[in-house]
Amino acid sequence: MTKLSSLLAALALAGCYSLAPAQVSTQDGVLVGPNGMTLYTFDKDVAGDGQSACNGACATNWPPLTATSAPAGEGYSLIQRADGSKQVAYKGKPLYYWIKDGKPGDKTGDGVNNLWRTAKP
Repeated sequence: MTKLSSLLAALALAGCYSLAPAQVSTQDGVLVGPNGMTLYTFDKDVAGDGQSACNGACATNWPPLTATSAPAGEGYSLIQRADGSKQVAYKGKPLYYWIKDGKPGDKTGDGVNNLWRTAKP
């Protein structure tokens, strides 16, 4: 198994990486993925340009919320990542998890490097 496929398998088991339609909801004022984990936006992503500025090692620490179709609701869409996968975006900004959040409700990625923000509805 390659390093990438091992990582994807681990993320799938953790509920961070999904090829199914995504379910995004709001808890405590922030967007959360189908596993209940907090979602984040990256200040280097340009809303509406259809791209992610977080690839490679960045995406290892900030796994993208991927899906085969956008969540139901206004403001959600999909972008195509450099690796060909589809990432969920909200109001044009790609959504990510933070690998250091250990349980639902954690928001430890908010403000990391002054570039990462909890995604808010």
